[in-house]
Amino acid sequence: MKLYFSPGSCALASQIALREAGQDVELIKVDFATKTTVDGDYFQVSAKGLIPALRLDDGEVLTEGAVILQWIADQHPQFRLLPAFGTRERYRAMQWLNYIATDLHKGMAVMFSPFVDAASKTRFAEGNLASRFDYIEQHLSGSDYVLGAEFSVVDAYLYNVLRWPVRVNIDMSTYPSIKRFMDRMAQRPAVRAALKAEGLPVR
Repeated sequence: MKLYFSPGSCALASQIALREAGQDVELIKVDFATKTTVDGDYFQVSAKGLIPALRLDDGEVLTEGAVILQWIADQHPQFRLLPAFGTRERYRAMQWLNYIATDLHKGMAVMFSPFVDAASKTRFAEGNLASRFDYIEQHLSGSDYVLGAEFSVVDAYLYNVLRWPVRVNIDMSTYPSIKRFMDRMAQRPAVRAALKAEGLPVR
């Protein structure tokens, strides 16, 4: 398999999940500015030009991070990376994956946009993102991981996105439960290996 990524971006969650499932994957770095890789035009891999993309051994390419995470979990059920199909717990996990993808991930993307001025970003962080952080903080105050006592791919995605606020100068010091979660995640061998592979500092 080949995982197309850019250091620190949303492909980190997919890499963490693959490592948690004991899977070897070849990492292919994408240059966002030119949309190229060492193999050439990235649009030939994914017509969207976005990451992550996971090329399977049979050549098929999966896109959309939340979908890739589900695929990894479902291909390796012995690792219990998601609750079983059809259970109420599975749908709660889907709620969280969708919340992270649509409300948190896309919201944080605004903070990196070259089309939004600094003042607007500040107002957006205060008026939109703060309530998302508050919700996550409250939820994590009662559990070690998003779904309870055990790690899931939901945690990989949340950890991935919650590494971004510090990059855009959002103060997260008022969220102790989030900090504990981030520290707990940073101790997982799969997370540390994924960060090292992307040349990122452990947090």
